[in-house]
Amino acid sequence: MRVTVRVLVVALTGALLAGCTAVPQIVHSSTVATGTPEAAPVAPDRRIGALFVGGGDLHACTAAVLDSPTGDLILTAAHCLDGGADANFAAGFAGVASADDLWHVDAVYLDPRWSANQNPRADFAIARVSRAGGGSLAASVGGGLRLGTAPAPGTDVAVTGYPMGVGGGPIGCRGTTSTTKAGFPLLRCGGLVDGTSGSPWLVGSVITGLTGGLDGGGCAENLSYSPPFDQAPEDLLVRAEARGPGDQTPDSSEVDC
Repeated sequence: MRVTVRVLVVALTGALLAGCTAVPQIVHSSTVATGTPEAAPVAPDRRIGALFVGGGDLHACTAAVLDSPTGDLILTAAHCLDGGADANFAAGFAGVASADDLWHVDAVYLDPRWSANQNPRADFAIARVSRAGGGSLAASVGGGLRLGTAPAPGTDVAVTGYPMGVGGGPIGCRGTTSTTKAGFPLLRCGGLVDGTSGSPWLVGSVITGLTGGLDGGGCAENLSYSPPFDQAPEDLLVRAEARGPGDQTPDSSEVDC
């Protein structure tokens, strides 16, 4: 599900050629023949939204609103913000966003392991956002999602994300987690395509992971990974809540799938 530089350039080119008539990939059905859950269109969740990278109409990743005292923080995959491109977030995106719906990414906070060498165990980022009209993002969506720790094997999680494209609504999938030998949470759900990187893995209103980490979240559309959430995401949240200067994002890199 990782959006590499090559994929993003191709998508941007397609979006420019197609203009506002571009249609994102549509995912059908809820269960494949093997019994593996399959992503399908779902109603938007105001606490989850599309991440627009590069200043255009193309949304390339997904992010979630965090429960925090500052009310202005979102969580996504760190690789979604690599390269330092301008980015905006639209909570509960349903295909069209007005200027007042867009929250600009003002600062990005990264785990030191990602800053140093893009360690997949640290493929998570917290961004501080604002909009021209002011206000609190968390308040505008009725409250954010709480950070938790990695799900134990056998945990039922719900994932909502946005396929990469111009316009279009979210897709969702619910499945049971397992864990790789290397300790990365794993989720078997078909149809979680490019653009769903950064999608939160929810148990109720608690984020236990996000699509990212190993292979940028997975090379196949029916197999997704998460960086293992431990104390590190919570520590990063504390730093972001202090509203200090953000981190410089590393250059984008390719995943060898």
